[in-house]
Parts: sequence; structure tokens; C-alpha cells
Amino acid sequence: MVSWVISRLVVLIFGTLYPAYYSYKAVKSKDIKEYVKWMMYWIIFAIFTTIETFTDIFLCWFPFYYELKIAFVAWLLSPYTKGSSLLYRKFVHPTLSSKEKEIDDCLIQAKDRSYDALVHFGKRGLNVAATAAVMAASKGQGALSERLRSFSMQDLTALRGESSSTAIPPPPAQTSSVRKNSKQSQPKTSRTAPESPGCSGTTQKH
Repeated sequence: MVSWVISRLVVLIFGTLYPAYYSYKAVKSKDIKEYVKWMMYWIIFAIFTTIETFTDIFLCWFPFYYELKIAFVAWLLSPYTKGSSLLYRKFVHPTLSSKEKEIDDCLIQAKDRSYDALVHFGKRGLNVAATAAVMAASKGQGALSERLRSFSMQDLTALRGESSSTAIPPPPAQTSSVRKNSKQSQPKTSRTAPESPGCSGTTQKH
């Protein structure tokens, strides 16, 4: 059985690159017949790729699933079978022609709604971003003011500590002189106290 990798490579090379090169040659040569042929192929291949996205999920277990994919791409490209032209003329073109007006109206409505939704969500996104920026700025300003307040309080306490530590003490010379004067005054009182009886004795002898 063919694996997913091999089938993917075959579809990529023969279903995408090969038609892309021949589409380039058709545009370059301005051959209308070749141009229409490859345009029909790309429309069919776009539908095939869309369906393949879902069938790879739900039908990959089916026997010979990948072999059928390779065979289908070869059938689309073969100049003998002309599978892409056949599918386009028999099914795709009549369906799109009958539903073309409805499809165009749906596309216009979807375009307008998507534009309105884009503008609405863009405004909401800008409002949310502006609100978040304002909140972040207010929070940052509050944190900055608290930080500055804490720094100012620390500076005030430091200044108070420095002023108390640098207070001028009383000069030591004055205190020592006061102490000396008090000490010298005390012996004088003690000396004068015993002299008073002698003086009284001498006065009595005379």
C-alpha cells in the first residue's frame, strides 16, 4: 500500500508544480486555449484540495485511499481523459452559473460584516489597550510616589539623627573650673573654723 508521504509527494509534484509551470507557459505565450485549459484545472484542483482536507481525516482508513488520490490527480492531468475539463463543463460551470448571483450577494454581505466586525474589534482592542496603559501608568505613578515618600522619610530620620548627634555639648573647661572653685572653697572654711578658739584663748590670757 502507498503511504501518506508518497501520495503527498506525487500530488505536490504532478498536481501542483507541473501544472504551475505549464500555466506560466500559457500566460507567456498568450495562448487562449491553453490558458482556459489550465484555469479549468486550477478550479477543479482547488475543489479537490478542499475536499481532501476532510477526507484525509475521516477516510484515511479506507483501503487504497491514497492510491485513489494519485489516480484521480493523474486522471485530471491526462490529455487523453481531460478530467479537469470534463468535470468543469459537466458539473462546476452549470452549478456556479445558476448560483452565481446568490454567491456574489453572500460574498458582499460577508465582506461588509467582516469589515464592520474588524472595525468593532479594532475599537474594542484600542479601548482595552488604552485602559490598560492608563491603569499601568497610574499604578506606576502610585508606586513611584510611595517610593519617593519612603525615601523622603528615610532622609528626614537621617537628618534628625545627624542633628541630635551633632548637638554642641557644654565646654569642658567651664565645668572643670567650676569643680576646682568648689574644691578650693571647701578647705578655706575648714581652716577658718579651728582658728576661732585660739583667738578666743589669746584674748582670755590678756
